[in-house]
Amino acid sequence: MRFRAKIVDLACLNHFSRVINTIAKLAKTCTLCLTDSKLYFILSDKVANGGVSMWCELCQGNFFDEFQMEGVAAEHNEIYLELVPENLSRALKTAQNAKAVKIKLTNKHCPCLRVAVELPSLSSSSRIVTHDIPVGVIPRRLWNDFREPSVPDFDVSIYLPVLKTMRSVVERMKNLSNSIVIEANLSGEMNLKIETDLVSVTTHFKDLGNPPWGVKTPSDVLTKCGVLMLLASEDGCQSSAQGRDLESMAEARIDIKKLQQLLAGQQVNPTKALCNIVSKRVVHFILLHEDVSLQYFIPALA
Repeated sequence: MRFRAKIVDLACLNHFSRVINTIAKLAKTCTLCLTDSKLYFILSDKVANGGVSMWCELCQGNFFDEFQMEGVAAEHNEIYLELVPENLSRALKTAQNAKAVKIKLTNKHCPCLRVAVELPSLSSSSRIVTHDIPVGVIPRRLWNDFREPSVPDFDVSIYLPVLKTMRSVVERMKNLSNSIVIEANLSGEMNLKIETDLVSVTTHFKDLGNPPWGVKTPSDVLTKCGVLMLLASEDGCQSSAQGRDLESMAEARIDIKKLQQLLAGQQVNPTKALCNIVSKRVVHFILLHEDVSLQYFIPALA
């Protein structure tokens, strides 16, 4: 089991750092899955038990100048590691003006991701700062716990407003209540509502648009190595939204702090952002960049 990678391009390095910073804001610990073509950051708290769930997918070819990995076996060419993303985020903060960054899986005293940052120096030699980030190796028998989540059988799917605007609204609302109601319809309308015994506040968004969903797998809307794919099948939308009244609202009440955490930690700057609402069950967010996709599930409150 081996892994080593290198980033030389400064723009790619800064972009990778922003992705890791976003992950660190969303998860105290997470699973990093390495394959020969992709990296996945996974938080698999059970939504049914009230926990959030996350799936972030990166195409390694868009970030790394060199990338080599050998999984646990030829037929299972993957590596699953448990890590604290904040530790990786801290290591990359020292690399803002680096000449190169090397990441390697080592096992000197315990399994670690070694991040070696090559910094420019006034002399002819380079200065190298090394960070050893402890990781846990997840055994093969547990890999099925970290598979890509399926898109829920949603009632409404809608594009989100500008995230900075949405974040500003939610930050003001979180001082009024611990929960927020998100509701939307198939006419491109979305409302954010706070309802308490003392106050009722609603922010309306219109003309947001609804994605042309075709089939119900995340691969149909997520970035695939730089290509945004929104497929429409011959049968139209395969969801419970089919045949739904265009003006009818689907809604879910969720923890406002979890929503605020998603919006406040967002550094990926997505080109597309949408959410799927399963009434009174879950809100599924999808943030798309040309080479990064992030899915985030927030369960509804009773």
